[in-house]
Amino acid sequence: MSHSISPLIDFYRGEAPDHQERTIDDIWQLDAFWLEHIHDYIQWLFPIPEASRFNTFAPLLTDGICEAFAEDTALRERQRHSLDVMLRFYGLTREGQAVVALPELDIATHIWLKAGGHNHLRISRIIRSLHLCHQPEFAASFQQAVISLGTTQGIVSAQSVAYWRNANRH
Repeated sequence: MSHSISPLIDFYRGEAPDHQERTIDDIWQLDAFWLEHIHDYIQWLFPIPEASRFNTFAPLLTDGICEAFAEDTALRERQRHSLDVMLRFYGLTREGQAVVALPELDIATHIWLKAGGHNHLRISRIIRSLHLCHQPEFAASFQQAVISLGTTQGIVSAQSVAYWRNANRH
């Protein structure tokens, strides 16, 4: 086990748990019910530089962690696996670098297609984290998909869409 610059990197490598003693593999195995109702894992899967008001134990994305993602293909691949977990939760999937809707995507069952809610904040975080963790192509494809689907198949608020549009600009 190699020592890293951060508990977040150790977590991402599968070498240490999060603040609730869950490994990344444990989180990847959560079903849709738990992904919806547990609110303190998303900050570990998709870190950003700002502190979370929902999870004070979440690590922050630092310049050193960004560099680690830039230099380590395995870290970026593992974050793409985290993206795949969340895409399934949102009724989406990746086809190469493109993000597309699964056949079962439906406004009646996918809460993120509604006007508001915590999933809109999660989506903003995912876009921003992917961008900052040196995966701008995946940030852009996810961003494009949620904006397009949220405004054509859902009733996503203009405010949420604006946050999504701006999520990869910082």
